[in-house]
Amino acid sequence: MSRRDSNPLYKLIVLGDGGVGKTALTIQLCLNHFVETYDPTIEDSYRKQVVIDNQPAILEVLDTAGQEEYTALRDQWIRDGEGFILVYSITSRSSFSRIKNYFSQIQRVKEDDEAYSLVLVGNKSDRSGERQVSTAEGQALARELGNVPFFESSAKLNINTENAFFACARKCRLIRDPVAYHQYLQQQQQQQQQQQNQQLQQGAQQGLQGDKRQGVTPGQQHFQSQLQQYPMNAGNNEQDGKKKKKKSKCLVM
Repeated sequence: MSRRDSNPLYKLIVLGDGGVGKTALTIQLCLNHFVETYDPTIEDSYRKQVVIDNQPAILEVLDTAGQEEYTALRDQWIRDGEGFILVYSITSRSSFSRIKNYFSQIQRVKEDDEAYSLVLVGNKSDRSGERQVSTAEGQALARELGNVPFFESSAKLNINTENAFFACARKCRLIRDPVAYHQYLQQQQQQQQQQQNQQLQQGAQQGLQGDKRQGVTPGQQHFQSQLQQYPMNAGNNEQDGKKKKKKSKCLVM
């Protein structure tokens, strides 16, 4: 087995508003220390060799600018990424509200049938006294984005830093195996249905019930699209091989 096969490289992009701790999380993961001062980033790339579930891998992490003037650059960053860490600060309601903007930009840049990994992170959990966004709100947003993994983290105390990045890489690894990815999507679909049934049984709020009647969220729409793109016999016939070839820039490094 070649080094390339035994050490797959996953390109992860960290997105979120300025000041939410994207750089602090990235440096804590890659360099194992906390950056005290805030120095706005335009674009910094880091690599780290890791072992995830007893399997070696290389994480290439791109720390990006959160300022509005870099929106055009963000398109290229998204185009090159296969996994995305969406970060807000639990001390900033505005940074939480803008997560949907970053998600919409990912959807716009990526093709409808292109698979990617997504993780939601609420950073600065060590500053709970300044909290403006509840854990329940973060969990609800993660479900709305397609039932994506959600973590509350602290770059300062190194809480859930590794867990968030590893969760994103795990999804990237799944995507590269179409059959395994389809099985994962089916499990997620069942989990979503169970959650919806529980909400109905518990008398979910009228607004949430209305959303269910009107249709699925954008995150769930992408989820359903992926389920159609990865049938159980993926990779077993020529047509599926063509599909994988079409997505090679995202699924194969």
